[in-house]
Amino acid sequence: MNKVVISGSGLYTPPHSVSNEELVASFNTYVDEFNVQHEAEIAAGEVTALSHSSAEFIEKASGIKNRYVMVKEGILDPKVMMPLIKDMPSEALSMQAEIGIKAAKKALEQAQLSAENIDLVIVACAYTQRSYPAIAIEIQQAMGTKGFAYDMLVACSSATFAIVNAVNAVQSGTASRVLVINPEICSPQVNYRDRDSHFIFGDVATAVVVEKASIAQSEHAFNVLSSQCFTDYSNNIRSNFGHINRCDPDNAQNSDKLFHQQGRKVFKELLPMIYQHLDKQLAQEQIQANEFKRLWLHQANINMNMFVVRKLLGDNVTKGKAPVVLDEYANTASAGSIIAFHKYNQDFKTGDLGLLCSFGAGYSIGSIILEKT
Repeated sequence: MNKVVISGSGLYTPPHSVSNEELVASFNTYVDEFNVQHEAEIAAGEVTALSHSSAEFIEKASGIKNRYVMVKEGILDPKVMMPLIKDMPSEALSMQAEIGIKAAKKALEQAQLSAENIDLVIVACAYTQRSYPAIAIEIQQAMGTKGFAYDMLVACSSATFAIVNAVNAVQSGTASRVLVINPEICSPQVNYRDRDSHFIFGDVATAVVVEKASIAQSEHAFNVLSSQCFTDYSNNIRSNFGHINRCDPDNAQNSDKLFHQQGRKVFKELLPMIYQHLDKQLAQEQIQANEFKRLWLHQANINMNMFVVRKLLGDNVTKGKAPVVLDEYANTASAGSIIAFHKYNQDFKTGDLGLLCSFGAGYSIGSIILEKT
């Protein structure tokens, strides 16, 4: 069996940031206008009045302080409240391909490789901006990689699931070097009129190079020791937008077509699945949780992350053990754990262990045990 490493990682951060304070000012203006417009219906009990939000509420509920977006125009306009992204001609590079390539080039640089060395590209993310041709094939053509390419969607676990696919491809001989790219453009799926979710997501792109250990050249390589994937169907995190929606014009613009979730149910149901999944994997690999130098966890909610950390390691855990990036980037779907990995692995020495773990809609859980070469 071919030994496999992650030999490089890359991160692209969008040019525009949106603070909690900016979002709240826009949202509260919308709330005031809505309540005035529907004053009579609210008084009659026919419509529920909307409530203000606050930056303090957002940070306490999620740990998020900021997020990056590809297009800021429209998001903070109370009459628009979505990014105004212009449609591009088919001949132009798609936005996801554009940011994916930028992250991929950084990953290739760290891996000391060029695009010609890659024989498989996997684009894995929560949303793709079109059904076909695949964003991965577009990137393959634009970068000049060889072999083949495909897209895959597993919501917030897309990145870890794609890395597992890449490892399997290398181990089986289907590919020797794989680019896994996560161009997460989540802002168009945010309902900026929903108090409970308007602050959650941001945009970003990440990438990693997965290749045979025997041909890796990078000093930043990590052996893939173990990987586990798990799914269990749930409606509690959902986004219904798709090409069939246009066939029901009366409901095509309903709010359920955007991201929505039942947060308390997610917390109650998903968390036990996560630590049971990890307990099983660690037992199989005969690894104790305290052997990990670092946990690179999915960045959805600070309270969820801390629950997982405490379950694995107890209460007395240093801040650097499970680094948080969602305060700056917000929830970036599948890219969050990769951002944490990219930013916080430079201090690893040979033999140090780390855990890369994602969890989210589906439900889905992906976990990969890494060892510094």
